[in-house]
Amino acid sequence: MTEKEKMLAGKVYDPTDEELAGLRLKAHKLSQRYNNTFEDEEEKRKQILDELIPHRGRGAFLQGPVYFDYGGFTSVGENFYANFNFTVLDICPVKIGDNVFFGPNCTIATPMHSFMWQERNIKTARDGHDYDEEYGKPVTIGDNCWFASNVVITGGVTIGDGCVIGAGSVVTRDIPPNSLAVGNPCRVIRKITEQDSIRQRKDLWTL
Repeated sequence: MTEKEKMLAGKVYDPTDEELAGLRLKAHKLSQRYNNTFEDEEEKRKQILDELIPHRGRGAFLQGPVYFDYGGFTSVGENFYANFNFTVLDICPVKIGDNVFFGPNCTIATPMHSFMWQERNIKTARDGHDYDEEYGKPVTIGDNCWFASNVVITGGVTIGDGCVIGAGSVVTRDIPPNSLAVGNPCRVIRKITEQDSIRQRKDLWTL
């Protein structure tokens, strides 16, 4: 297997591999180019995203700034929205459904490292180059989810359709569909029901 194939399969791999280093550099440059554009530069933004995140649905909008490790290993559905400082470390596949909203400063982090420093620290290969051993776990997010500001999603997590994840949460385990979940570590508080409809809130409407 190539180092890229190992990485995407969730195996231990060498991130200093020449192919992977080139793909990361391209994504980092594209991210920076995107971050130097504004909302009214729609065509320029589209051209950048066509290279950075080619697997995206109609109506996807990223406010910027954005930060992607690879971009090509992330897919987003229709009407996707990401607010300021959306960060995706996609060494393993990241799959995001339709109508998913991210508040500012949200991070999806698929990389994993050994808890043992003896395995985690930088090593020197026989040819003299320095490297580390890491691996990743994929992230899957269903349709119709909302992530409030400063949410972190760690590798290996699946989040079901229709979930709301509260501000500042760190999601380290699977979240079942239609759940309100908050905290660090993030835990399910309850199901989302019709009682949560803003139609029930008279104080939110002008007369």
